[in-house]
Amino acid sequence: MKKSLIIISAFIFIFSCKEKQNNRVPVKLQSNTYNLFGHGFETDSILSIAQLSEKAINLGDTLQLTLKGNIKDVCSKKGCWMTLSMPNETDMMVRFKDYGFFVPLDASGEVIVNGKAFFSETSIEDLRHYAEDTGASAEDIAAIVSPKVSYNFEADGVLISQ
Repeated sequence: MKKSLIIISAFIFIFSCKEKQNNRVPVKLQSNTYNLFGHGFETDSILSIAQLSEKAINLGDTLQLTLKGNIKDVCSKKGCWMTLSMPNETDMMVRFKDYGFFVPLDASGEVIVNGKAFFSETSIEDLRHYAEDTGASAEDIAAIVSPKVSYNFEADGVLISQ
C-alpha cells in the first residue's frame, strides 16, 4: 500500500510540473478573428500605437489601456516577450504579467494588448556598463552620452490576429 501511494504521488508530481500550455481561444472582433492568450478583456476602447505616441506619458506614469499594433519580434525561446513597431522607429517591449502566459514563437501581424503602458529610462552609467558587458570598444562606450528612454508594456491579455 505504501509503495502504491509513493508511486501515485510521484506520478502526480511529475505531471504537475509540466509547462503551462496556451489555450488558443478564438475571439471575433468586427471582421477579424483573434487568438486570446492570458486573461480576456474588454475591447470597447482600443488605442492605436500612433495614438499612444501622441498621448503625453511622463516618466514614472503608468496608463492602463488596450493598445493595437503590429508585432515586430517575439522571444524565440519561449514566446515570453514581444516587441511592437512604433511610428518613430523605436520599439515597444511587451512582457506578460507575472510570466503567466506565452505567445507562439512564430506570432506575427496585428495584435491587441491589454495592460499597463509606461516609459522607463536607462541611465548613461547603466548603458555604459551594459556596453562593457557585451565587449564594446572604449570608443563605443565613450560615445554613450545620453540616457535611453524605452517604451514598455506589461500585458495581462493578448489578442493575436489569425
